[in-house]
Amino acid sequence: MGRFHPLASIRNIGIMAHIDAGKTTCSERILYYTGRTHKLGETHDGASTMDFMVQEKERGITIASAATTCVWRDHQINLIDTPGHVDFTAEVERSLRILDGAIGLFCAVGGVEPQSETVWRQAEKYHVPRICFVNKMDRVGANFFHVVKQIHDILGANPVPVTIPIDEGPGFTGIIDLVHMVKVTYNEDAKGTYPVESPLDDALKQYAEPWRQKLIESVAEMDDTLLAKFFNEEPISNEEIIAAIRASTIAQKLCPVLCGSAFRNKGVQRLLDAVVDFLPSPLDVPPAVGKDFDGNEVERPEDDHAPAAALAFKVVTDRNVGKLIYVRVYAGKLESGSYIYNANKRKAQRISRLFRMHANHREDIDALYSGEIGAVVGLSETVTGDTLCDESAPLVMESITFPEPVISITVRPVNRGDRDKLSTALMKLAEEDPTFTEKFNQETEQTIISGMGELHLDIIVDRLRREFNIPVECGKPEVSYRETCTQRYEHDEVLKKQTGGHGQFAKINIALEPSEKGTGFVFENIVKGGNIPKEYFPAIEKGMRDSLDEGPVAGYPVVDVKVTLLDGAYHEVDSSDMAFRTCAATGFRTALLKAKPILLEPIMKLNITTPTEHAGTITGNLCARRGKVLGIDTISEKAQLIHASCPLANLFGYTSELRNMTQGRAAFNMEFDFYEPVPQSLAEEIIKARREKKNNG
Repeated sequence: MGRFHPLASIRNIGIMAHIDAGKTTCSERILYYTGRTHKLGETHDGASTMDFMVQEKERGITIASAATTCVWRDHQINLIDTPGHVDFTAEVERSLRILDGAIGLFCAVGGVEPQSETVWRQAEKYHVPRICFVNKMDRVGANFFHVVKQIHDILGANPVPVTIPIDEGPGFTGIIDLVHMVKVTYNEDAKGTYPVESPLDDALKQYAEPWRQKLIESVAEMDDTLLAKFFNEEPISNEEIIAAIRASTIAQKLCPVLCGSAFRNKGVQRLLDAVVDFLPSPLDVPPAVGKDFDGNEVERPEDDHAPAAALAFKVVTDRNVGKLIYVRVYAGKLESGSYIYNANKRKAQRISRLFRMHANHREDIDALYSGEIGAVVGLSETVTGDTLCDESAPLVMESITFPEPVISITVRPVNRGDRDKLSTALMKLAEEDPTFTEKFNQETEQTIISGMGELHLDIIVDRLRREFNIPVECGKPEVSYRETCTQRYEHDEVLKKQTGGHGQFAKINIALEPSEKGTGFVFENIVKGGNIPKEYFPAIEKGMRDSLDEGPVAGYPVVDVKVTLLDGAYHEVDSSDMAFRTCAATGFRTALLKAKPILLEPIMKLNITTPTEHAGTITGNLCARRGKVLGIDTISEKAQLIHASCPLANLFGYTSELRNMTQGRAAFNMEFDFYEPVPQSLAEEIIKARREKKNNG
């Protein structure tokens, strides 16, 4: 069986927004109006199709991105609904890496909220064209044009309305389509399934005309032919306007803005039209780029007959079929029963089955073609970010970068017999989620799990208990501190052992110094003259990387250090990879101790929305927590948005305290910002507590 739709008729899109902006509700309407589902599932009832996890239904939030496929106007739309909570930002990251376009969803009351800005920047990072949908136009306080202004002022975008609301708030009845200049209203009894188009009366025409002119001016500025027509006052057809909006959107020169209320079944069909009309097909975006095994750049065009190239962007453990690998095919095709080459692992693996996904439901297919998104079974050694390709034409595409975990807790099974079961379950969860890590401390015999926030770890523990049937007990949350150095130090390290037969010999001269924030570990080799054969360089770097997991101050991971290999010596008989690796590990630890190591703590960025009368109490409380108020924005006469930063160590339990301070009327979100040196007095307490914990086991 061949492909259902040609490449030009495919749209790979995602919906991204701040938490509670209405992404999943909008997705449910899209599925309903495209005929993919036959009844509306509501998030607040725990009945939505896309939020299928038990934890999602109970909390009314999206935790994992869900993929589905539907058809509108004979176009295949591959849709990914992404989470809005900052703890699950990795789900947005991996989705945007493989999408061709996105819908930025905004609440008509809340406007551009903190996580809206985060996901917008993620889309910019991957050069994803966007359209905007201002949702919840039926809510009290809705202000469409204020949100459009925020999109311009806060996100730096060029928003251009293509639909505008008829009234706002509870009086919201429909929209005006500025391209076709018609009024669109909805029959609520028919769940908005059949929009009614009618001509504009004089009052609505007077209201819409300036926005229609603005739309035409905006697209004419980017199209010479339209610009000439505009200045000559020649008529411009609707088809020309649509084509110009499409070209400008794909070039990321403007963002079309639509409006509606997904919950009230208004405006979603026009949004689907905009997806088809304005967002790119796989043919409209640059071809996939990777590197061959010699480091040369390789391009793969979107073509079913080109050598296969696909990116694994998500791993899910499914009870029925085992390990599911979600892939985006960029070139060629993947066929059930065939072999595909994992370029990262340099290993061929057999594709046993292929699926087109509809949330947690699977549809068996024979092949996935270029431009399509689906799931593969059988790739046991494939992980997120791996490139799958034709073995005769290998390439490695850019992987996906994820933030480091910032919070840790200990977990242990209630039943001793569940230890191996727990270890297996944690490995599966870590394989699914690159921002979740697990580590067994041999000294204390404790399992430590780390994630992006308290909610993230709460979900992990809940899944252990429900999905894997492992009762576990948790320790108190711990901050994931880091260690680094503060000055340059040069060091000579010599390994010399003679134990009969071949001995061990290695000598290195290194310079260790601080590197820029966020660089992690940097290794540079400037050895010249063959004092150390080049085959030993990888072993030297590996030995140093071996030492990064446990720093000398309190045993926390080491970050933001640079090591330069200056010189060294070797012995023709006694030198080996292992000798240089051991020498490098010892030399690194010794140099780090001499380079004035310090403790770093994660600093979180907070955005707190509060009634004005509680703003003073909140800022005072933040200062008591070693926080800093970075600025305060006025949202309305009665509400303010406080921007602040605060050490994570002082934010445990903040949710409850904020509720108590404001009678539950304030809300906040936080995300990791950067690492900062811990004040000396606190560092001494942390180090002492860490050592006591180790000694007590």
